[in-house]
Amino acid sequence: MRITTSLRVSRRIPLLQTLKTSVAVVLAWVISLWLLPGELPIFAAMAAIFVVQPSINQSLGRALERSLGVVGGVLVALGIGLWFGQDSWIVLGAIVLCILLAWALKLSPGSANQIPISAMLVLVLGAATPTYARDRIIETILGAAIAVIVNALIVPPVLLTPAHDAVTRLTLEVAATFDRVATALLSPQKYADLETLMIQARLLRPMLAKAERAISQAEESLTLNPRQSRHREVLDADTELYARLVPLVTRALGMTRALRDHYDDSLHLEPTVQAFAIELERAAHDLRLLTVPAEGKPADTTTPAPEPLALTAPLMITTPHPQHWILIGALMEDLRRVREEITGE
Repeated sequence: MRITTSLRVSRRIPLLQTLKTSVAVVLAWVISLWLLPGELPIFAAMAAIFVVQPSINQSLGRALERSLGVVGGVLVALGIGLWFGQDSWIVLGAIVLCILLAWALKLSPGSANQIPISAMLVLVLGAATPTYARDRIIETILGAAIAVIVNALIVPPVLLTPAHDAVTRLTLEVAATFDRVATALLSPQKYADLETLMIQARLLRPMLAKAERAISQAEESLTLNPRQSRHREVLDADTELYARLVPLVTRALGMTRALRDHYDDSLHLEPTVQAFAIELERAAHDLRLLTVPAEGKPADTTTPAPEPLALTAPLMITTPHPQHWILIGALMEDLRRVREEITGE
């Protein structure tokens, strides 16, 4: 394992976030120097650096963490400095005390790390006086507030595209799984082909988890976002489609597993199986129709009218061969539930 693996990431953070962090640091530094002259505004700059996050909701949470941590650390440093002084072993003891205090209070990692850092900086860099402690608290809150405002006003981040793309890819892959099962039912299959079919179907689970994470991130990016009213409709549509896809993934896996476990070379000769395969292809067709263009991507205007649904009423099952009735029954029940999810019945 290369040492740089833990130091570098596969993708850079967005350049816009880097620029916003720089702007927040500059503003926090200048405004703090203007309001609180006499000390370099290190606490304000640190707060601005850490508070600018990919979403406004995360920025607000980080601002609260930093502010709470600084207040706690400064107060501990003030008390220790007034009572015991600022010797080297006093600073070390204050750090250990802050670590234990954060553990006892069950604070989040952001606040737990900030308390000993703030206490150490106050004892090492400044005089442990009430005025100095007050100024450092004000400085930190000022830097955090500036960072939140900058993140909210300069193109507030909206993570809709990754969520929409993940849901669309999942929808198309579920439809492709239905098509593959339908194709396998129409002609004799080898065992290796059925195993390949099962492996491809199992890939739906990680795609489903990825779509869920993307939707959660998109939802978080809209929380407290001034642009959320313009994007809420798109996210709601993707969330609704994702809710439909959850049971459809289960049905697609169930169909594929049932076909692999109960397959017979004469299965494709069953009239009911032939009709079922046609209906499954129609289900895949109708599922693809549920995908909608992402915001900012106009829909195809060459189509004169929306394509109609192809699903028909549930099939009438004729008496199958005794070796096939379990598989056919399982497939038909899955198809019924697939139809209900697609049509919204």
